[in-house]
Amino acid sequence: MPDKTEKESRRQIHRELREKAKIEFEKSLPISKELFQTLFDFLDEELEKNGCDDRLKFTKQFLEINKIQNVDEVENWLKENGGFCDCEVLYNVEELFED
Repeated sequence: MPDKTEKESRRQIHRELREKAKIEFEKSLPISKELFQTLFDFLDEELEKNGCDDRLKFTKQFLEINKIQNVDEVENWLKENGGFCDCEVLYNVEELFED
C-alpha cells in the first residue's frame, strides 16, 4: 500500500498531466476559449427558438457576425470534435470546455 508521500506525489503528477492536457487543448483551438463560450451561448439561444436543421447554420452565422477569418479551420475543428451540426456543437463540443 502506498504511503502518504507516494500518494501526494501521484496526485501532483495527475494535476500536472491534467494542466498539460488543458494547455495543449487550448493551443489546438482555432478561436479563443472565450469566443467559443460566446458561440455556445449564441447557439443555446438560437436552437431554443429555432431548433436544429442538422447543419452548422447558426455556427456559421455566429462566425460571420464576429468576422472570423479562419471559418474553414473552425468548422474542421468542430467536426473533428463531434460538432457536425449546431446541436452537436452545443452538446459534444461544449462538453470539452468543462473543467
